[in-house]
Amino acid sequence: MSRVRPWAATGARLLLGVVLVVAGALKLPDPAAAERAVRAYRLLPEGLVGPVAFGLPVLEIAVGLALLAGVFVRTAALAAAALMVVFLVGIVAAWARGLQIDCGCFGGGGTVAAADTAYPAEVARDAALLLVALALARWPASRLALGSATTPTPSRTEPARAH
Repeated sequence: MSRVRPWAATGARLLLGVVLVVAGALKLPDPAAAERAVRAYRLLPEGLVGPVAFGLPVLEIAVGLALLAGVFVRTAALAAAALMVVFLVGIVAAWARGLQIDCGCFGGGGTVAAADTAYPAEVARDAALLLVALALARWPASRLALGSATTPTPSRTEPARAH
């Protein structure tokens, strides 16, 4: 298990990093669509819609790049987990209130026909990504990382090996 865990953490880093960078990058070119998506949730006061619509993609990209590079992995994984919780709360709240919206998770967003909502799939996706982020926060040591925690530290039950 000690040999597999760093590679599993690398896979988790890359998965989360790619998802976040792609999601953020698809929102940046169309700020009007990002505002429309945030507004469709009907959770924020109008004065916060613009800043959130601009700031969210920037945050997603920053967290995703940190994960891809393997720097500040635990912090980036916790930030990714927090983002997933926010996304889950938004999607579940929209679903519970009967709103008919596209989540805007990968650009676009806004009001759609009832048949075009995908709440169960969106909840499942974000819940799975939340679990990946939490596991990565717990076990951040990974391979192919620029950060200092690139190798696992010996556990308290394993004796340290002499070099």
